[in-house]
Amino acid sequence: MTEAAAVEFRYRGREISQEDILYIRALIERHPNASRRTLSTQLCEAWQWRQDNGALRDMVCRGMLLMLDRAGQIALPPVSYVRHNPLAKRVRPEPARIDTTPMEDRLRHLQPLEFEQVRRTSQEPLFNSLMEEHHYLGYEQPVGEHLKYLVWAQGRPVACLAWSSAPRHLGSRDRYIGWSAEARRRSIRLIAYNTRFLILPWVRVEHLASHILGRMAARISEDWQRMYGHRIYFLETFVDAERFRGTCYRAANWVLLGKTTGRGKQSNSYVPNRSIKAVLGYPLTKRFRELLGEIG
Repeated sequence: MTEAAAVEFRYRGREISQEDILYIRALIERHPNASRRTLSTQLCEAWQWRQDNGALRDMVCRGMLLMLDRAGQIALPPVSYVRHNPLAKRVRPEPARIDTTPMEDRLRHLQPLEFEQVRRTSQEPLFNSLMEEHHYLGYEQPVGEHLKYLVWAQGRPVACLAWSSAPRHLGSRDRYIGWSAEARRRSIRLIAYNTRFLILPWVRVEHLASHILGRMAARISEDWQRMYGHRIYFLETFVDAERFRGTCYRAANWVLLGKTTGRGKQSNSYVPNRSIKAVLGYPLTKRFRELLGEIG
């Protein structure tokens, strides 16, 4: 392949032209002793490749450089060291020492409920511990954009909720929104996925779960804006129909969008390899289709 050949690549929505590749080669030549991380940082700054909150898109950029290296378009320097991966051998959260006295009361007697976003706070270990010990799926460290909430009543935690970036491809969701593939690629970050919802097992308060979901819907977009520099316009979740009916979501006016196929990311056939789940969604604004289809 000659230097003049028009080679185009795409990575995470960014088109990479032959001119871009030549620029990266020149950057590597100018800094022969630079690490991959340093080169990625310099490239992000040169291209002004930033997240909405102003942070450099360093990890995305490193992935792009690795792709170009594997495609034979550039020659990255050797890896200087193998970074420790805390996810590979993560120490499970320690059990939380809290009051587990049964809490059975009317919802109005618990008011006011306090919602605390605990990611990057001193209360995050408590959230992790409660999820690990009491949620049937256990605790799982989210990746990408995510928020964690503790809900308090009378000075005691009563519920935990985790929200993260939405799956990129979800047929029933995509059909409900009606967006194009390009709009989905551009705006998928404007959807939040409810990965965990836990009412602590000693808490038995009628209508508490649906009330919490309604309160969350009223505040989560602003919290996302503060943490990541952009709002969200749609919420979604999966409900394992073999275990749950999703009553609290329906009571909070979430909409049944459809069902999953039962095939995970690693499936290489059309045969389900996991339980089929109901997909539910909740628009945060009447203009959600317009906003998800047009905002980039």
